[in-house]
Amino acid sequence: MLKLIKHLKPYTWSIIAILILLFGQAMSELALPGYMANIVNVGIQQNGIENTVPQAIRSSEFSKVVLFMTESEKTEVTENYILLDKETLYEAEYTGYLKSYPQLAAEPIYKLNTNDKTQIAKLDAIFGRYLAVVTTIETAGSTIFAGTLVQIPSGVDPFTVLSQIPPEQLNYVREMITAKLDAVPISMVKQYAITYIIAEYKAIGFNISGIQTAYMLRIGGLMLLLTFAAIVAAVAVGFLAARLGSGLGRDLRRKLFVRVESFSNTEFDKFSTASLITRSTNDITQVQMLMIILFRIAFFAPMIGIGGILKVIATDSSMLWIIGIAVAAILLVMLTAFVLALPRFTKIQNLMDRLGLVTREILSGSMVIRAFNNQKHEEGKFDAANVDITKINLFINRLMAVMMPVMMLVMNGVMLLIVWVGASQVDAGNTQVGNLMAFMQYAMIIIMAFLMLSMVFIMVPRASVSANRIIQVLETKPSIIDPKQPQQFNSGSKGEVEFQNVSFRYPGAEDYVLKNIAFTAKPGQTTAIIGSTGSGKSTLVHLIPRFYDVTDGKVLVDGVDVRNVTQHDLRDKIGYVSQKAVLFSGTIESNIRYGNEDATDEEVAKYAAIAQADFINTDSGGYAASVSQGGTNLSGGQKQRLAIARALVNKPEIYIFDDSLSALDFKTDAALRKSLRKETSTATVIIVTQRVSTIMKAENIVVMDNGRIAGIGTHKELIKSCDVYREIAQSQLSPEELA
Repeated sequence: MLKLIKHLKPYTWSIIAILILLFGQAMSELALPGYMANIVNVGIQQNGIENTVPQAIRSSEFSKVVLFMTESEKTEVTENYILLDKETLYEAEYTGYLKSYPQLAAEPIYKLNTNDKTQIAKLDAIFGRYLAVVTTIETAGSTIFAGTLVQIPSGVDPFTVLSQIPPEQLNYVREMITAKLDAVPISMVKQYAITYIIAEYKAIGFNISGIQTAYMLRIGGLMLLLTFAAIVAAVAVGFLAARLGSGLGRDLRRKLFVRVESFSNTEFDKFSTASLITRSTNDITQVQMLMIILFRIAFFAPMIGIGGILKVIATDSSMLWIIGIAVAAILLVMLTAFVLALPRFTKIQNLMDRLGLVTREILSGSMVIRAFNNQKHEEGKFDAANVDITKINLFINRLMAVMMPVMMLVMNGVMLLIVWVGASQVDAGNTQVGNLMAFMQYAMIIIMAFLMLSMVFIMVPRASVSANRIIQVLETKPSIIDPKQPQQFNSGSKGEVEFQNVSFRYPGAEDYVLKNIAFTAKPGQTTAIIGSTGSGKSTLVHLIPRFYDVTDGKVLVDGVDVRNVTQHDLRDKIGYVSQKAVLFSGTIESNIRYGNEDATDEEVAKYAAIAQADFINTDSGGYAASVSQGGTNLSGGQKQRLAIARALVNKPEIYIFDDSLSALDFKTDAALRKSLRKETSTATVIIVTQRVSTIMKAENIVVMDNGRIAGIGTHKELIKSCDVYREIAQSQLSPEELA
């Protein structure tokens, strides 16, 4: 799977953009539960008051608060507040402040004189404690001092007495009340302070509802903005991931096709056609789907999962153990699914190859199957291959179907546990309702992140198998390659073919198929190769266009070893007609022009006539008549004649007819050989055949027997000197024809 990374290089900038967008999406989504907690904690419970630093406070209350502060704390506070007093303010200033602070008419007010967040944070730490102290004294009254060194008579203002006692006793009071507050959760202490500020704001004349509404609108608007940003990022990531996955699929298909095009017969013997089709379609689709999900989910899930854990730690780490249990349960389920699914994903792709092979075999051999009434047998073969894949797919789908309810059970169990534990924490004052709600959302985010990862991990094994199968093809080096410094054919060369002590064996085989083959096929002559079935005739001519390379010896074309020139230059000199005529879907004209796209209409008609393709003119469609895939709508003889016309239109110097006249009747065969002799009078013609009548007039006949040359000469010479040829000729011709 990792070997596919290098194929992602063209999409580097897309990947970077995706990662940036995913990070932005994760940060936006992770911020939402925190803002939701603020709406509950601050917006609802605290009436929109964010901290314990009063924006304004009456001078009488200010003196109560600073009463308990140390000298340094008093200095810190007084430096950041200004006193608003009718006596010291200009009339215009006083009128302006009076609108904001109606209580200013009754007494002076201290106003906060800083917007510095760092300074406000310092003041918050000071006011948070001392406002709670003042609230505690105001609530409990003189009873709080019962049994202490400070005695305050009932009905007397405690702060009046406290302002007159010695500093030592005041410190004692501060420490006593602070000790009591230390036993109270911090959130509760802050609530005491906020309660005090709300009461003070009401006394000054602030619009508390307005403060709350403004805060809710501000935080709500920010949440909407973050949600919109997350949506935009998600859509952009989906678009880029889809383009990346589709582009990678396109690139892999192109690279796979180009690599397969460079394969020789040796590589095709290693990979079946059905397997190569499956690899270039189903396997690449699996990788393409994984890449889309990988960049949309696999990278996003860790970001949001780790971010959620960090947010939980910052919000309330007391219940982090619950998420730990949930993650452990999910990992156990994922590991179980992974162990069960991986072997089956490996097997399913091989079964896909088998199904493709069986399907292709049945479709291509449908006429033979019908001829022998073996439809039921072939249906059984198909059903067996199909059922095997169905069983594995059913197992995987059932595994997935079981996984999701299990995951949902874990998730809902975690939510129930959080509510149960969190409710007791709220009741004890150790956390706030908003924090509990945020914790629940973060827990959902973390669990969903692992759920997303589990979905990816289920896909990874199958895609990994597919990726390895693709890489296996891409990393297969063609056994036949062009030389680094190719030679050039002489400009005056005419297509002479020479075999110099050629021996050949198939890769991996121990026995030689051809042994010590030596002969020359000269321009202007017809060289025929004949022999019994399996004698090596076709293998011999496959060495000329380098479908295979010789094991020993050399094959020379115009004195140059075919391994020392480019395959393009070599095959440009050759017109090859295979044993099985292969046509392509299109028209008759397009199939003939396949040999030379620049051929004129006159040349197409000329070479079709030489190939005895008279049926073209008798058909209603003519040269525009449709040819189905493989030429299945044409007879064997018609296909062979079109294949010959295709080779002729290229005007090569070497013609190779690999038993390509076998489907022709004797009359057409004779007419074709007569017209071919005129057209190819200056070219080298090599004919592989089992018909003696086809090659009786050949200038040179090579007789093959068990991979060796049994004789070379003309028909008359071989009748006298070669027993193998004589036996073949006597089996086909009458004594009169042999004479």
